[in-house]
Amino acid sequence: MRTVFINLPVTDLDRAVAFYTALGFTPDHRYTDETAAAVVVEENILVMLLTREKFAGFVAGEVGDPAQATSVINAVSAADRAECDDLLARALAAGGKPWQPAQDHGFMYGTSFTDPDGNVWEVAWMDSAALQG
Repeated sequence: MRTVFINLPVTDLDRAVAFYTALGFTPDHRYTDETAAAVVVEENILVMLLTREKFAGFVAGEVGDPAQATSVINAVSAADRAECDDLLARALAAGGKPWQPAQDHGFMYGTSFTDPDGNVWEVAWMDSAALQG
């Protein structure tokens, strides 16, 4: 099994950890120090929260500012529409901001938000039976 690490630059590590744990993600202290923290989305999916200085050590060139320009959309699936709405509500209550309006296509529904640093997340539910034709 592979593990996916989503690396995000953050300006305030403590605030970022508080935000992601409010979403229900679990801290993983194996990858945590004063410059980085990890939270587990699922068994093999971790979000690495890196200070901008730490993040800069992994990239060539400048570190982009997600609050100024979107360069990636992180998406996570949901069990149903209610979970999409719940995760959006948790994000907003924890200091996130709405991103795009909810998308409702009948067989697919999604919400989206940004974390306090501007990193974009979408939460989507899809009726798998509708995809089978």
